[in-house]
Amino acid sequence: MSNAAEIVESRQVLGRLSREGSDGAAEIAVVTSPGARTAAWAVKVKSLSSYNIYNVVAVAINSPGAVPDEIGQQLQAVNLAEPFTQQGTLTAGTYAMMSRVGDKNVFYAKP
Repeated sequence: MSNAAEIVESRQVLGRLSREGSDGAAEIAVVTSPGARTAAWAVKVKSLSSYNIYNVVAVAINSPGAVPDEIGQQLQAVNLAEPFTQQGTLTAGTYAMMSRVGDKNVFYAKP
């Protein structure tokens, strides 16, 4: 969710609370953040690029028992569970949680 969407949602919540008044409102806390946050999403490993860098694609998790759907384009991510100076051994089809750290995508998955 983008910052603009979060601001709109926060304003909607505050507007609803002000319209209901103190009689109809239960105790609610609304916390907003004005900037940086860590984005994380589920990914599927497609192939090894080099060393511990893999080609991955984001996936949408479906209901239990259903295979996740691939979404978007492939991108590269570094597997922090493997040495930086050796070829990676993670198999294609492995699922992991990926985060953005600085200008790099990283995940942690044991081979």
